[in-house]
Amino acid sequence: MEVKVGIQHVQREITVEIDESAAELERRLVEALAGSQVLRLSDTKGRAVLIPTATIAYIDLGVEHPRPVGFGVV
Repeated sequence: MEVKVGIQHVQREITVEIDESAAELERRLVEALAGSQVLRLSDTKGRAVLIPTATIAYIDLGVEHPRPVGFGVV
């Protein structure tokens, strides 16, 4: 799933491709905002992105299952 994170006072957003579900990411975001100070996202290639929760402007959760492309029968 593609996740876009907007950071305060930064023009470009951070885009991360993750393997988690939207519900799991939302749960972890609520925990990070309540206590931890940092949201840690791991992308599909194993890289980690650490985002200070105080600077998060928004998070855009993409679709979990992308639409198929082409003419095949689903």
